[in-house]
Amino acid sequence: MNRKECSASLAGDISLGGEISVHRLGFGAMRLTGEGIWGPPKDRKAALAVLRRAVEFDINFIDTADSYGPHVSEELIAEALFPYPAGLVIATKGGWNRPGPNQWTHDATPAHLREAVEGSLKRLRLDRIDVYQLHIPDPVVPFEASVETLAQLRNEGKIRLVALSNVTQEHIERARKIVPIVSVQNRYSFADREWDYVVDYCERNAIAFIPWFPLGAGKVAGEVLDRIARAHSASPTQIALAWLLHRSPMMLPIPGTSSIEHLEQNVAAASLRLIGEDYQTLSRVPELVASR
Repeated sequence: MNRKECSASLAGDISLGGEISVHRLGFGAMRLTGEGIWGPPKDRKAALAVLRRAVEFDINFIDTADSYGPHVSEELIAEALFPYPAGLVIATKGGWNRPGPNQWTHDATPAHLREAVEGSLKRLRLDRIDVYQLHIPDPVVPFEASVETLAQLRNEGKIRLVALSNVTQEHIERARKIVPIVSVQNRYSFADREWDYVVDYCERNAIAFIPWFPLGAGKVAGEVLDRIARAHSASPTQIALAWLLHRSPMMLPIPGTSSIEHLEQNVAAASLRLIGEDYQTLSRVPELVASR
């Protein structure tokens, strides 16, 4: 595969809040950490190489969070890419504490979010974070208090754009009364369509939708995906990403990996186009799973 064929730019562009334009295929940096999203990677040089290769493939949107490691993912991004190339957008998040591997506890208090933003600025070596996401609403903290804190940090010039993750449409509407919301990141795939209505809402309101866990799971889903992938001489992952890109012009997939080989396969999906029948077949997978 030559350089021209493997470019995130082939997915087209998307606007974030009318202020920033990025290619519509990004990179999620969660998997660069150790097992359990905890501690450093087993091979630090390989993790740094993946980040550098991502930029070489024209990826200009990297998604991370202070909780990945914790802190490790952000530190790796800065080590690999600083000083950052022009146009690279780094989106990070706050709202979790990490007591141990595979352990996550809520903390979206105003004090914690302020501390989280300051920490991310330092680790990423930035004066301002382009996109900052509330990682998840905290059930014991008023949602408006969390969002108002991010709005204040935006007014202070520490955040450029505010975003949300793991939210309902109601959350988005409440947040938009406080501050413009440029993106929403929820679990979503061709086989996992719980947030279909949020995707539609985001499309109507020019809000980017960032799907995580973009492959879905299940035997029926795997059978259909494998069949269509063989017909296109592509990998199942590439077909799943192509479906997402077709689903909405506001879709911004961020497949993550710790492998350069898998990274190249993911970026190659930017040039893959699904014919109508294949797209519709994958769209019906949740119905097929439910009928089994």
